Amino acid sequence: MRTGGGPTVRLRRLSAELTRLRREAGYTREDVAQRLRMAASTVYRIETGQARPQGRTMRDLLDLYEVDGSEREALLGLAREAGRRGWWHAYGDVLPGPYVGLEAEAASVRNYEPLLVPGLLETESYARAVVGAALVNDPAEVERRIAVRMERQRRLTGPDALELWVVLDEAALRRPVGGPPVMAEQLRRLREAAVQPNVTLQVLPFDSGAYLGMGTPLAILAFPDARDPDVVFLENMGGELYLEAPDEVNAYVQVFDHLRAAALGPEKSLEKIDSVEKEMSGR
Repeated sequence: MRTGGGPTVRLRRLSAELTRLRREAGYTREDVAQRLRMAASTVYRIETGQARPQGRTMRDLLDLYEVDGSEREALLGLAREAGRRGWWHAYGDVLPGPYVGLEAEAASVRNYEPLLVPGLLETESYARAVVGAALVNDPAEVERRIAVRMERQRRLTGPDALELWVVLDEAALRRPVGGPPVMAEQLRRLREAAVQPNVTLQVLPFDSGAYLGMGTPLAILAFPDARDPDVVFLENMGGELYLEAPDEVNAYVQVFDHLRAAALGPEKSLEKIDSVEKEMSGR
């Protein structure tokens, strides 16, 4: 487990604390904007984690909410820490949202994928085929997208290795992304990952028929600090969606529990992966 959060998680925690303090002080966002002579949209961006309050603004907010002593010092320190940049900021031009930053700071990820192997487990050749299918024509952008995927995979090893639980539909195993040789290599990579102690991999076979949550990829991220609530990440052609409300998160946790209950166990899943790999390899 990781012992500390990075900038993305700290900014999220800071925004939640400032929202709590405003509400406890009895102010609306419009009240704060009027009293501090700033745009209401700025207050909204701060409270939703889209912007980090600068030093003067942060102190003004704490003055307005009458926060002092150790709590004030802790929040000022949190604001400074939230300004630190993680490795993923260097790839901001190819990362549309905060997911990679959250993943880099998570303790665990539960991931369901109906059609594709998740980025944390992709080989470089498979990733190149996926990026190419996204109609990315700039060679430099292709390389940067692949570099991000490969860098993310560092989280699967080391003393603070991410706990990863993946449920894959059999369709993700059988779609020959990049062609059979590339897919065979990818399936071998899945097998290697599946035997790591921090990785659990299950396959939902075709003969399971219909199942709850079918076709909707999702990721549930949990963090090492109890102050940082779980996040559900959903993605489709329309963009990215992040859910944090406890009832919404719990609903998706239940969906994931149904998915893993319907899937093959880890050992049977490895047998399925081996079987498909032999087909792709022509053996």
